[in-house]
Amino acid sequence: AAAGLSYVGAYVINTYKSYDNFLQDKYALLPAVIIICVAVVMFIIGLIGCCATFRESRVGLGLFLAIILVIFIAEVSAFVLGFVYREKVKTDVQGTMRSVFEKYDGKNPESTVVDYLQEQLRCCGVKNYSDWTTTQWFNSTGNNSVPLSCCRQDMKNCTGRLDQPQEL
Repeated sequence: AAAGLSYVGAYVINTYKSYDNFLQDKYALLPAVIIICVAVVMFIIGLIGCCATFRESRVGLGLFLAIILVIFIAEVSAFVLGFVYREKVKTDVQGTMRSVFEKYDGKNPESTVVDYLQEQLRCCGVKNYSDWTTTQWFNSTGNNSVPLSCCRQDMKNCTGRLDQPQEL
């Protein structure tokens, strides 16, 4: 389990590099770091449990049980906090995404990240393609279209025009 958690934490940190412009708050990596720390602690606790079992130590097994109970309480607390604060996290991420979309000009690094995100997730805008109508880029182009990264991958002649939403 510790090895699996270590892999997940490392994968999240590696994936973060592609989306770091959207997650401007460096605390966005905190869950991945916590996962890796939990993996290390789980390895140590597992080692304590194995040694206590091997030596048939009542004190060691009691310590192992106490640690497992503390971990269970921490997991329940984390679940409750995640449930309570999920809307705040969602609002914060959407706000950050909107600010990155506002900086979109088709050339800067933020624009590259926006295009990459829309192509990889097969989406357009924060909620949908109409989010682009309030951006500075949309108003400056004057052609009533969204970036080509909004186009569906199976559409070959997509122009990104809003009068053809089936192509987005």
